[in-house]
Amino acid sequence: MTGGRVVAEKATATTVLERALLASSMNSGKRLRPQLLEAAARAIGGQSTDRKARASAEAIELIHTYSLIHDDLPAMDDDDLRRGHPTLHVAFDEATAILVGDGLQAKAFELIANDDQLSAEQRIELVQCLAKAAGFDGMVGGQGLDIEATQKELSLDELKKIHALKTGALITAALVMGGIVGEASASQVATLRVVGDKIGLAFQIIDDVIDVRSDSTTLGKTAGKDAAAGKTTYVALMGLEAAESAALELYQESLSLIAEWDENTEVLRELLAKMVKRDR
Repeated sequence: MTGGRVVAEKATATTVLERALLASSMNSGKRLRPQLLEAAARAIGGQSTDRKARASAEAIELIHTYSLIHDDLPAMDDDDLRRGHPTLHVAFDEATAILVGDGLQAKAFELIANDDQLSAEQRIELVQCLAKAAGFDGMVGGQGLDIEATQKELSLDELKKIHALKTGALITAALVMGGIVGEASASQVATLRVVGDKIGLAFQIIDDVIDVRSDSTTLGKTAGKDAAAGKTTYVALMGLEAAESAALELYQESLSLIAEWDENTEVLRELLAKMVKRDR
């Protein structure tokens, strides 16, 4: 789940904290956000950006991993299962899980700041983009709204606002950060931002669809947990078929936005498809 460089630094695992970090690294996920970042960089700047994107891709995965560790804590979403394994606070303890998350967050920005593949201006832009997406105007703000919304009936617009921050902000950031690495024009960055907003919403809608159709073993996490916790879902508001149709429409709109870009978008288009055409 965590970046290879971070794990390599702690390979001796002489402390509980290091052992917890190594344990989290064995629980690998889809690595969607770093792949989106790398694909966006390639779409803009070609294959020459592959090496330049590595540190930023690792950084955004560290931010995502820290968010999952903290989201699973008893004070937050209170889950015992993540990616088919016990969550970190269950495998170790709450304090250790909090500290691992804190350390991953700090390390993410260190990786970008020390990236000698990029200019100082690019590094500043990347830090600004990731910090905003992860903070009060993004992921953290969305998680706060999500907690407030528990046991409340939300409108579709209210639900979209929560997920645009909690889930969508980091997905959009991945695409925009890829654009920064690839030295995108202002119009290209704007397009990547719109694509991110659309596909991020589609991704969350499909999450709700899968949560209804699947089980905990397939998902690798507790199925039906949001509904059981009294949280509003897209399926509850729209119905299963309408929700799935809405996600597919957003996906098609995303593809149309990059349709006129050159052949370097192949990997990006494949990733967008995987985000909505999945079963977990």
